[in-house]
Amino acid sequence: MDSERFTDVTEVTDEIVDAAKRALLNQQAPDGHFVFPLEADATIPAEYILLEHFLDDIDEDMQKRLANYLRRTQGTHGGWALFQDGDVDISATVKAYFALKLAGDDPNANHMRRAREAVLALGGAARSNVFTRFTLALFHQVPWRAVPTMPVELMHLPRWFPFHISKVSYWSRTVMVPLVVLAALKPRAKNPRNIDIRELFITDPFEERHYLRNPTGSTVGSAFLLVDRALRWAEPHFPTGPRQRAIDKAMDFTRERLNGEDGLGGIFPAIANTLMALDATGVSRNDPEFATVRRAVRKLLLINNGEAMCQPCLSPVWDTALAALALMEAGETGSKVHKAAQWLVDRQITETVGDWAEQRPDLPPGGWPFQYANDFYPDTDDSAAVLMALKRSGDPSCEVAIKRGIEWIIGMQSKNGGWGSFDADNTHYVLNNIPFADHGALLDPPTADVTGRCVGMLSECGFDRDHPTVKRGLEFLYDEQEDDGSWFGRWGTNYIYGTWSVLSALNAAGDDPTSPRVRKAVEWLLSHQRADGGWGEDCSTYWPDRHNDARESTPSQTAWALLALMAAGEVESDAVARGVAYLESHVRPEGRWQDRLYNAVGFPRVFYLKYHGYAAYFPLWALARYRNLRRAGETRVPYGI
Repeated sequence: MDSERFTDVTEVTDEIVDAAKRALLNQQAPDGHFVFPLEADATIPAEYILLEHFLDDIDEDMQKRLANYLRRTQGTHGGWALFQDGDVDISATVKAYFALKLAGDDPNANHMRRAREAVLALGGAARSNVFTRFTLALFHQVPWRAVPTMPVELMHLPRWFPFHISKVSYWSRTVMVPLVVLAALKPRAKNPRNIDIRELFITDPFEERHYLRNPTGSTVGSAFLLVDRALRWAEPHFPTGPRQRAIDKAMDFTRERLNGEDGLGGIFPAIANTLMALDATGVSRNDPEFATVRRAVRKLLLINNGEAMCQPCLSPVWDTALAALALMEAGETGSKVHKAAQWLVDRQITETVGDWAEQRPDLPPGGWPFQYANDFYPDTDDSAAVLMALKRSGDPSCEVAIKRGIEWIIGMQSKNGGWGSFDADNTHYVLNNIPFADHGALLDPPTADVTGRCVGMLSECGFDRDHPTVKRGLEFLYDEQEDDGSWFGRWGTNYIYGTWSVLSALNAAGDDPTSPRVRKAVEWLLSHQRADGGWGEDCSTYWPDRHNDARESTPSQTAWALLALMAAGEVESDAVARGVAYLESHVRPEGRWQDRLYNAVGFPRVFYLKYHGYAAYFPLWALARYRNLRRAGETRVPYGI
């Protein structure tokens, strides 16, 4: 790049960085934190409507707003997808159709007819997933044999048993425990308008005989179907005493983790199941416990003009850590950053020994949650990002929090050298074969993106690559590299996100940027740059046969690719210059970008997310880093992310 062009680009970049920094700072709350909308697919707002009809506690105005959101997000194919412009998903479409019919939509209206045709073309509502069929069973739309047998007596199982509640992921645990109470009591939704959706079934749902399927197609999966059949036969004969004690044990588990107005696990499905379980066990609507859980559900609503969406959870810790890192990259070092750092320090979990202690009983707490509060379930990804933000802030009052957080992260490393999100060694893969696990997201095993974050943090905090924890983490990352040079992104879409996470860690740990593995990753990124200079990757890449799907470039994914390439020493490359030009040409006048497409994943192939904050801080971060490195004449990034 010649010096004249460099000067022009730098001046433009300065203006955009400054405008984007101001725009981001304007989003900061008075107490120092940031939080942006977190959007899921149609299932969450649909389930909110279904929940209110289960309870016969219907907010008509809110229902109208949620229905407006559902109608707007219906796809051109007639159904609802799991992400923007995606294929019809039968389960999301069944729930959205049912919710709209509950809200009063005429089933003969054009949008309802198109949705119905989409469901029937895919085999009818009987082909929807386990969670959807469970909801339908509560509303007496399918028989209880339509869902796998999950006896509440599993709460009595010892830890050495092949299945134990501690052996599944935190999100599975918090959803399943109140769910097994519902399965035992089999309450019937109030459904005050007596709405049904029999028109979505090809065969009468009470005559259908083929609800349960082998989720993996394996021999083990077939064996679990036989176990399910045996349990279904035996369950009516289970003694009532142990059953009631199991229900009590499940409710005790739930109550211990209610988490105030942030709700069980901080996630909508677990909170909604808790509310239904409280109702089913006879807890009064006037009980303070019931009222608190009800407020936790309502806290997830986000109203925008005539619409409302229900968020799957809230993301303030994640947003604050990443926004602070972007602001510091953009040169912000004053009170705004220190306020964010202090807010994060105050969110550290230092007293509660959470479920992670099942595997690490001697480890002192010290992590951070994703939400405002979720004391039983801190996660390593948020914690690592927070620690890098605190370290980079230079605030000496953060030292104790940093030391304690590092100790917790080191203690949460799994045996294979990687890190899972919420638990160590959550790798009981045989459980993915049970009929309940048709969503394929029962477990929380170590992943490349989370491991990259932890290795990057430890390296930035002064741990040498020969330190046993870092060394084992690096070996895990080396083993996880895909044949094409990329890394899988478990929590962000997808290989661009994973590759950014890992290349940042390898750079921080001192890997040679000319090494074959780094070069292979760089070549993969270069080969996926689009004609407009940006990068984009579709959520469909989580299907094995759609590895290279891309619809359009997005600001967030372009920023990840740029940060990855700069971490690999490509600061002066033409590809980086073209990526920078893409971001500069797609910024809005007020210093903002927008991701049109979904940019993250809850569960691959099942549940996707759009972080509205990603376009607010990642492009700013990438442009500021480019400016800083070019100005300093440096090609090496000094950070772990």
